[in-house]
Amino acid sequence: MSTEIRLSAAPTPELLTDVTAAMVIGRAELLRGADAVREGLGVSADTWAALLERTKAGDAGASATTWVGGRKVVLGVLPEPCSRHNSPSRAWAIPGLVKAVASEKNAVLLHLLSSAEHAVAAGLATARALPLFDGTSSDKEDRVLTVVLMDGDTPVLPAGLREAMDGVRLAARLFDTPTNILHTDGFVGEAEAVAARTGSGIEVIRGEDLRDQGFGGLYGVGKAARNPPALVVLRHRPDGASRHVAWVGKGVVYDTGGLSLKSSGGMSGMKGDMGGAAAVLGAFAAAATEGVDYAITAVLCLAENAIGPDAQRPDDIVTMKSGKTVELNNTDAEGRLCLADGVAWVCEAEKPDVLVDCATLTGAALVATGKTHGALYCNDEALEQRALTVGRAVGEPTHALPYAPELFRKEFKSVVADMRNSVKDRANAQSSCAGQFIGNHLPEDAPAWLHVDLAGPAWNADGRGTGYGVGLLLGIGAAD
Repeated sequence: MSTEIRLSAAPTPELLTDVTAAMVIGRAELLRGADAVREGLGVSADTWAALLERTKAGDAGASATTWVGGRKVVLGVLPEPCSRHNSPSRAWAIPGLVKAVASEKNAVLLHLLSSAEHAVAAGLATARALPLFDGTSSDKEDRVLTVVLMDGDTPVLPAGLREAMDGVRLAARLFDTPTNILHTDGFVGEAEAVAARTGSGIEVIRGEDLRDQGFGGLYGVGKAARNPPALVVLRHRPDGASRHVAWVGKGVVYDTGGLSLKSSGGMSGMKGDMGGAAAVLGAFAAAATEGVDYAITAVLCLAENAIGPDAQRPDDIVTMKSGKTVELNNTDAEGRLCLADGVAWVCEAEKPDVLVDCATLTGAALVATGKTHGALYCNDEALEQRALTVGRAVGEPTHALPYAPELFRKEFKSVVADMRNSVKDRANAQSSCAGQFIGNHLPEDAPAWLHVDLAGPAWNADGRGTGYGVGLLLGIGAAD
């Protein structure tokens, strides 16, 4: 069973009444003044006021329900508090409110926006509430949710929103799919499908070819798995493009920790360790479908960090695509090995103007920036500021980590190789250090580079994928 999301340009009388459920989401002051919407839904002024009286939005939002003529009507009240580091759209509260109508066969959702600028965030947050993956065997009917975005009496339908919402749902579906289905070969197939339907170029380097072409980090992480590691490159090359952005995603389809084995409790859920690659593929699918005017190279670094006779060991030394050697002191610090090869390759082969990598890289990121904000490590102040601004605008907030390579490189000191892969001192800005490991493999003439650790916001409270990163990548890509 899945839910189809439709975007409508206006809340016509038929749209409001020919449904099994209707929901209106907005801040309390907008809901109080929404007489036209209330009347269109057939709700009396007294009932509407009573619904509002029953909701105490707090920090997470709240909803109240009534029935009119057999139709469910729900008011979702957004929180009032919103700090300067959060999204003014209150996007964090929207998915929880949308669940009130998520199970309805045919529903309409009206977003009463405080500003037209919040339309993209509201749309993406709605998409997060309706996951596509369903592993149950029961036969259920498909559902339809029609979404209307309103700024006062004016409908708002931003260009590219439909594609971006689809990209979020694609990324979340990949995240939710177990590894016995979405192994590395399955992920390659998903990328091939995106390339086919968007007319994009695709290149796949897989298995022993990775080793032979110098991808020692990516190959080493994935070589023990039944399905081989792969580097997937997708290219969008519009005529006359004046800018070229590269997106690189960590795609560890399952992370056992390797021989530095995780505990059983720590291993559960590691099908989602490919959240960065999922976000990159979702964003690429959206951008290529929309036909954006800038060039994109999307790189998926795919591997399963399995154990077996061929697994790499602590103390092994691998030669990376950058040519630098790495002594492994923790095989559970594997994502940075994959990403380091990806960014080194794309800088050498494609020479982008802007480089962004995305990864569920460190548990320390949750400690640093929490479960809603992505953690940023960036070598360019303008790009960092752009990511902060875009994150708030699209409802995927971010927060910058300290960028100070001279303070963090020492954590990887090795006496037998150019560096180790895991920090010596875990109390010294672990997430910044992990980002710096990737930065160690950039060329001297590296482009503006942004590392996004999305280990917190890639999951929701139920352990489902959120598609976080799709909106952020698209917003950064669209920068002038």
